[in-house]
Amino acid sequence: MSFADELARARDLDVGELADAIETIGFECTRCGACCTAAEGPEGTEAHTATVFPDEVRELQAASDRDWRDVARPMPYGLTENVGGPTGETFEWALQTTNCDDCAFYAESDGVGACTVHENRPLICRTYPFSVALDGTDQPMGAAVDQVGSVRAHECEGLGRDIDRADALELAGALKERAIRELEEAIAVTENYESVSDTEKVVVHDSEGAKRPDGTKIDD
Repeated sequence: MSFADELARARDLDVGELADAIETIGFECTRCGACCTAAEGPEGTEAHTATVFPDEVRELQAASDRDWRDVARPMPYGLTENVGGPTGETFEWALQTTNCDDCAFYAESDGVGACTVHENRPLICRTYPFSVALDGTDQPMGAAVDQVGSVRAHECEGLGRDIDRADALELAGALKERAIRELEEAIAVTENYESVSDTEKVVVHDSEGAKRPDGTKIDD
């Protein structure tokens, strides 16, 4: 099925049905910080990796008064690590991380985690630990551990807890919006893609065109 077909399916998603699925699974954030920090994988520590759209990067810049590089980094998938730094092409942005590989916007006090830009956090953060089961949409933090209808749930200690209907509806609305945005981004990236000269060490192709790691367009 094409991205265009999946986008039509995403736009037809029923928020009430998504909320029903979220209520069935259950969720309450425990503020454990696991979704904002580095994880231990089979090959050691894995950096926090959460996708962010170009306009979300700018919104976070405005909210935090930071440069593009301090908000987002090229998605590492597709890049090759070399002595002189990474090279290659990638097709998404990820939230920037600290020297400890945690999200740059994560803070912790007495074992309780918090987002320092909570009101402006990206859609992927607003909807974790859920995603929509459509081709072309992201599955954050690995494979799903549960699924009801088209709603997938990913590993999180907050799963299985009661959730108010109003909260489930708000989460469902954000989940539908995210599915639509991810597919719109994928379509735009495909339509705008052009190979870039080898003089650029790292190239990020997003819905706005080819960019350098600092967010500037290569054709400017």
